[in-house]
Amino acid sequence: MAGVTSTKQSEAAEKVDYRNLPCPIPYEEIHREAMMSLKPDLFEGMRFDFTKGLNHKFFLSHSVFMGPTTIPSQTPETIKIPTANYEFGANFIDHPKCLLSGRVMTDGRLSARVKYDLSDNFTLKANAQLTNEPHMSHGIVNVDYKGSDHRAQVQMGNGTLIGANYVQSVTPHFSLGGELFWAGQHRKSGISYGARFNTDKMVATGQVASTGMVALNYVQRVSEKVSLASDFMYNYMSSDVTASFGYDYIFRQSRIRGKIDTNGCTAAFLEERLTMGLNFILSAEIDHMKKDYKFGFGMTVGE
Repeated sequence: MAGVTSTKQSEAAEKVDYRNLPCPIPYEEIHREAMMSLKPDLFEGMRFDFTKGLNHKFFLSHSVFMGPTTIPSQTPETIKIPTANYEFGANFIDHPKCLLSGRVMTDGRLSARVKYDLSDNFTLKANAQLTNEPHMSHGIVNVDYKGSDHRAQVQMGNGTLIGANYVQSVTPHFSLGGELFWAGQHRKSGISYGARFNTDKMVATGQVASTGMVALNYVQRVSEKVSLASDFMYNYMSSDVTASFGYDYIFRQSRIRGKIDTNGCTAAFLEERLTMGLNFILSAEIDHMKKDYKFGFGMTVGE
């Protein structure tokens, strides 16, 4: 009798309450955990970032970058030119309701970002970038809706860009979603479908798009400080296939992330906290097939 009672209690605990499902993460972020390990902010050359808070809501930032920039080439040989840029930024954060951010660079590029919570369910987001190059400036506005067990987003941008996506929790650990867009200026349209399954120890995602791309990701949390990630990218129109394996290890004073893929590219990214508000950064990427080697180091000052 005790065994039967225990079985009934277990079945009752596993029964899913479909009227009280969790809210999923946004559709555009379904690969978030895998990207943290497999897509670190790699760079080549020297970088210095300084952030100064004027008060608890307003911050200024200064960034200096010196290093080569890769330019497109019709040959397999990698062509790089030396560059140097300075970026000034201003940020206003009224957490969690409002975020205003602006950046201006010495090469003439100006970018701005706005995030504002209209209510508990609706959020307005806007991004814009202005450049001196013709037809390269762009802007996009998003309106996000957050429900109890679903999310939806509508996008509008220049070039007659219109898009929408929706994601729905099906079970406490599984969600499904889709996205469609229309770019009137280029006469292109597309649709994609995505799925995500997550627990406390793992995250598995899949996405297929009408553009030909199929993306599969898997992240295993080995412990609170160690995560392993892998992905598989396949384009059924061009028959290109790439698979990669990455790791994310958090030490007491540092964090290291890296990956290796089937194209022979190996990368690593190290963040070392020297003291409060002072971090040292190392970046390395080696592409054996293209014989392209990138190494960078930097410092970040401020929280």
